[in-house]
Amino acid sequence: MRIEYHRTLIADRVRNEAFARALAAVIRRGETTVADIGAGTGLLALMAARLGAREVFLYEAAEVAGVAAKALKANRVRNAQLMPCHSTEMVDPPKVDVVVSETLGNYPFEEHIIDTLNDARRRFLAPGGVIIPRRIEQFVTPVVSERIHTELSAWDETGFDLSAAKTMSLNNIYVRTLAPRELLDGGAKLWDAVDFARENRSTRKGEAAWKLSAPATVYGFATWWSAELTPGIVLSTAPGAERTHWEQLYFPLLTPIAVKPGETVAVALRSRTSQDGGTHVAWAATRLDAKGRAQQRQALDLDKGFLP
Repeated sequence: MRIEYHRTLIADRVRNEAFARALAAVIRRGETTVADIGAGTGLLALMAARLGAREVFLYEAAEVAGVAAKALKANRVRNAQLMPCHSTEMVDPPKVDVVVSETLGNYPFEEHIIDTLNDARRRFLAPGGVIIPRRIEQFVTPVVSERIHTELSAWDETGFDLSAAKTMSLNNIYVRTLAPRELLDGGAKLWDAVDFARENRSTRKGEAAWKLSAPATVYGFATWWSAELTPGIVLSTAPGAERTHWEQLYFPLLTPIAVKPGETVAVALRSRTSQDGGTHVAWAATRLDAKGRAQQRQALDLDKGFLP
């Protein structure tokens, strides 16, 4: 059991307070029913019960469900039921007023929250019910600091040609904390958005481009997400935002791209996630001259770098 991972969730005050405020905004004492999907140790379900939910259903397939059962008993929660299965496996689930699921990763969809909430909206949610989170947006910006690129280029320092290994390293995504000063000033752009009030595709793709007014060297791209839990309550993993246990993602380039004033650097990202197939991500960067003609292109793919 990955109990240390669950401890990091419990220790994340920013995450916990945001979800507590979101639940408080939608729970009517003695009336609201709640489904906590991917309940883990049961913290969000305990919050919902304390806020006065009439009934709470916990869905957790992993071994940690046993910990959640003990937590319910220790806290004398009598209006909660633990379903030791993945929510998508549940036959004829009870309808609820609120579905809450904190199954978010550094890449927000790596725990398959899209498929999970597509199913929950169709089968779990009562008419007029709400889903938490209600919306997720993904942002991207060029990284103009060489710090992480230098780290990933250690292969060059051996005195041997380890370029094959270096290429494999760069076809990976890295969880890192980036400072705003390491990013293109004012460069954050939205590349993807998911509204859980409707059906969503688990295959995502998007693009962004930046026309530079000053010279810059781009070493890779940083991405992060912002989740609107309920109206006005937002949880963000952006650089400069209040720290959580999540971090930003760094998408490397094979070689740095030097961009002149008037030129444009663009990135295209795509991903697909599924319970059976896991997470697949690819990204491509292009430098265009002042007339919009492509001068340089690099394409990378997690499938070319990841070794199980």
